[in-house]
Amino acid sequence: MRSLVLRAKTGDSEAFGMLYDHYLELVYRYIYFRVGSHALAEDLTSETFLRALRGITEFTWQGRDFGAWLVTIARNLVTDHFKSGRNRLEVTTAEIFDTPLDGPHIPENAVVTNMVNERVMQAIKQLGAEQQECVILRFLQGMSLAETAKIMGKKSGAIKALQFRAIRALARALPDDLG
Repeated sequence: MRSLVLRAKTGDSEAFGMLYDHYLELVYRYIYFRVGSHALAEDLTSETFLRALRGITEFTWQGRDFGAWLVTIARNLVTDHFKSGRNRLEVTTAEIFDTPLDGPHIPENAVVTNMVNERVMQAIKQLGAEQQECVILRFLQGMSLAETAKIMGKKSGAIKALQFRAIRALARALPDDLG
């Protein structure tokens, strides 16, 4: 990745295209989990990569991954979107993904899984904005503690504490028989 970023910084559009292909799903999923709308997530994802293209020459390797830099841009765009007058509603997380009912999946299991996912997502929506973002980055996006800390502009210890409080709040919000 490092060589692709260096090539992209010198104006190599093919290298930037390869970075786009590699990080598109990560950025889109992050945005979608924050806004809950496919159309809006697509728009904000496009804007993220446009801003990244414009600012690629400013990117520096300060112990952070290029993907974390992209998610930081996306995070700022999502924040700006919800601060703007266009939308004064609460920031929502994701809609539940449809579980495929074909192949090895048994329909009854798919229904139960969707019900559990729905309860978990509803519980996540009840968390505060920072706890939501922490849970989304750590568990839905699979980011490391360090990456989450960089994106959220906090120290790793603060993210550990935030994550701990979020998990405890989720445990209280979910029924005991959910497992």
